[in-house]
Order: sequence, then C-alpha cells, then structure tokens
Amino acid sequence: MNHPKVVQQWHKLVETKDLDLLDKMLAEEVVFYSPVVWTPQKGKWLTTMYLGAAAHVFINDTFKYVREVIGPNDAILEFQTEIDGVVIEGVDMLHWNDEGLLTNVKVMVRPLKAIQKIHQKMGEMLENMQG
Repeated sequence: MNHPKVVQQWHKLVETKDLDLLDKMLAEEVVFYSPVVWTPQKGKWLTTMYLGAAAHVFINDTFKYVREVIGPNDAILEFQTEIDGVVIEGVDMLHWNDEGLLTNVKVMVRPLKAIQKIHQKMGEMLENMQG
C-alpha cells in the first residue's frame, strides 16, 4: 500500500522511537487525545511529551499493527501489544492537514485492564520525564 508521507513517518517513529521525527510531523496546533487523560492535550510541546511517554510504554517487542484504514487526511491504525502480561488492543487515529502535518492524534485502548495498566505506566513515565 502506498501510504501518505505522514503515515510513513508515523511508522518510522514507531519503528525507531526517534522522537525528533515528531518535530517534522506535528502541526503547532496539534491536539492529542490520550486513552487515560480526559482533557485534550493541546500544542506541539504537550503532544510530543505524551507521545514520547507512550512510545516508551506501548512499543516493545510485542507491538504490531494488525490493520490500517487510510483516507485522504485520516488514518486509523489498529495495534496489539503486551505490557506486563496484559494484552492490549487499540487504535491510533491520525488526522493531518493539507500540508501533511498531524493536527489530531487520538489513541483508544481496550479492555479496562489494559487501560489501568497504561494509566499506571504512563503516570510513571511522565513523572520521570518531569523530574
């Protein structure tokens, strides 16, 4: 499948965990919707912080995308991973503008046990990032 450039960059980000890629991928006004934080995280800096923590929490040897649905300015990437013995299923929902920059990133996860595990791990990671 011939992916839009931003989806190719997203896959490279997941593959390499190179957070410097986010600077080229995110619009200044990007909004991130976390599976465990109700309030949308607005702006490039907050989105980078949350996606950086998520990369360390979600992406391990078991992480894989299992299905993709891609439109002109949107993609839904379904993934599976395992953290501490908990199987996690979820989707990354991406929306980009006409310049090819992400303006909206939403991560949704199931089941409840997975959300609880991610809440714990993301909390620990964000606390460590803030010192």
